[in-house]
Order: sequence, then structure tokens, then C-alpha cells
Amino acid sequence: MEWFKNWFDSPYYHILYKERNSYEAEYFIDNLIKYLKIPEKSKIIDIACGKGRHSIYLEQKKMKVTGIDLSQKSINHAKKFENDNLFFFKHDMRKKFQKETYDAALNLFTSFGYFKTKNEHQTAIDAMALNLKKEGLLIIDFMNVNKTINNLVSIEEKKINDILFNITRSVKGKYIQKEITFKHNDKNYNFLEKVMAFTISDLSNFIINAKLEIINIFGDYDLNPFCEYNSDRLILICKK
Repeated sequence: MEWFKNWFDSPYYHILYKERNSYEAEYFIDNLIKYLKIPEKSKIIDIACGKGRHSIYLEQKKMKVTGIDLSQKSINHAKKFENDNLFFFKHDMRKKFQKETYDAALNLFTSFGYFKTKNEHQTAIDAMALNLKKEGLLIIDFMNVNKTINNLVSIEEKKINDILFNITRSVKGKYIQKEITFKHNDKNYNFLEKVMAFTISDLSNFIINAKLEIINIFGDYDLNPFCEYNSDRLILICKK
């Protein structure tokens, strides 16, 4: 089984990451909408939406939003918030969804790089592009692998809900890995996260192969220019 299918549907995933910064995410989305001049009532697809918090915020900004994710448990949670302008579906980003339907497609907060081969990632980008109307926008927000690797915290402990998570990070071949071990109710658990260490060149090639144009590249959620060794993020703004 692919690692993310097991881990993302685990209750422990949501415990470990429950304190993720919603303010930062909303700030980034606000900046994107302002910079890209995305009008109200635009149709947006949130690809790898998780429990839907970003989709929900986009709908609050008066967008028409569809969220897709591979985790059935996350989609079940997100569906509680559905309304006439907000819908969620269980869907694999590597497969076609709705052709030429959306004004913008978002893949945010390193929700990419999980698959085993570059071909699978190209297939995912191709499917993202297929969702877009002509002149539609694709925004991919990925980690800056150079800074991530240079600042990797090898060993970390986090205690959340009386569970002590032991986290080990490493670079193994083409992957940045995070091994998560812990004990709960007298049972030992071990999960592994693996993300391909895609560079700006790798992602640019995927975009070009999908017949999209890169119109800007940013390096953080303030939308400052990308710097290969200093930027926190690698944010690509692409147009069909």
C-alpha cells in the first residue's frame, strides 16, 4: 500500500498535525486572491484538500469551491461543511476529474511529491491542467528542497494528547523522509512519510510538459521572489 493511504486515514495523523497554522494558510490565500485578482464566484478546485479547511475559507471568500482528496475519512469530515458553493469528493489526483471546468486549481502546502515515480507526478500535473478552463490558473505550493535539506531537524519529540511522537527525518535517495514512531494504549506504531525532493527544474518540467506557462515563481507566503537557497517555499503560478 502507498504510505499516504494508510497514514492520512489514521487518527494519529490528525493528532500530530492538529496545531497547523490556519492563520498562515488564510494569509497566503488572501495574498493569492489579491495578486491574481481572482473575482468572486470563480470556480476553484482544491487538490489534496484534506479535511477541507482551505476550501472552506475560499468559499467564505465567495468562491465556488470543489475539494478533492484521497482520504475517505478526511472527505467524510469535509462533507459536513458542504453547501451550494462548496463540494467535496474522494478522488485520486492522478486521475481525470472534470475537464475544462475551473478558473483556478490549487495544490497547497506540499500536497505533492508522494508517488513512487516521476511519471505518476507528471500524470497528476496533467490531470490538474485538464481541470482548467482556457487561461485558467494552477498554483502549486511546494517546499524549497534546498533549504529544507540544509535545515533538516534529524530527531524531534512531540507530546500531544499524552502521546509521545518520536520523529526522525532523513534524506534517502530522491526522497525526504520522516519516520514517526510512538506507543498508544500499549501498542507500538510506526508510520513513514516520503516526499520526492523536487527542485524548481523538476517542477518546471512537469508544468511545461502539461502545456502550461509559468508566469511567476514566489518563495514565501508574502509572495516575495524565489531564492533557491533562502526561500522557505517554492510557489509556482501557472497559466493554461
